[in-house]
Amino acid sequence: MDKTDVNAFGQPVGRIVDDWRAARTPDAKSLVGAFCRVEPIDMAKHARGLFESLTQNNLGEGWTYLPYGPFEHFTDFSDWLLRTMAEPDIRVYAILSPEAKVLGIAAYLRINPMHGAIEVGHIHYSKPLQKTPAATEAMYLMMKHVFDDQGYRRYEWKCHSLNEASKNAALRLGFKFEGIFRQCNVFKGRNRDTAWFSIIDGEWPDLKQKFLRWLDPSNFDATGNQIRRLSEL
Repeated sequence: MDKTDVNAFGQPVGRIVDDWRAARTPDAKSLVGAFCRVEPIDMAKHARGLFESLTQNNLGEGWTYLPYGPFEHFTDFSDWLLRTMAEPDIRVYAILSPEAKVLGIAAYLRINPMHGAIEVGHIHYSKPLQKTPAATEAMYLMMKHVFDDQGYRRYEWKCHSLNEASKNAALRLGFKFEGIFRQCNVFKGRNRDTAWFSIIDGEWPDLKQKFLRWLDPSNFDATGNQIRRLSEL
């Protein structure tokens, strides 16, 4: 063990973080990729289209593991969206196609610049966005902004422990499973155990290169289907 990892009492302590400076709050700017665009939510510009996309071919199953929803009426959805946007440690983004159709939503949560930790959440993809290159690229763009532009050390993903699709998505995107917080919440009158995942800054450079290789146009055939899976990289 390095000498700096033992204090004057002979106790092991955390390693020194050289030249640490607090991270920055995510910018209110658009993140642009080849398959999608991620931009801060604008109620007048995005809300109606987002509601229509999320309720398309969705009888409510898309909301099962979320603490809120389903929303039958646009007014209920817009009220939730306004309340969420008003929370001080949340930044909400719309995910748009290159043609500017609103296809999904995601947010930065629990923003903690002092310690360089931030979470991605409120992720809800419409059926047309699910299992597309844009779905993956949106998550890559949000990761890249956190690590490359804002200087964070830790990027978190949390979900209901019974939400297998979300857990598999986290692992596919490179997050490491950290454990289960038992009886963490009561949502919709039911217990929720929460699964925690993370990516840390030391893992990001290698992970970034894998994303870039997967997102390269050469990895997609003439019909837009992937040649190599992200998990294979």
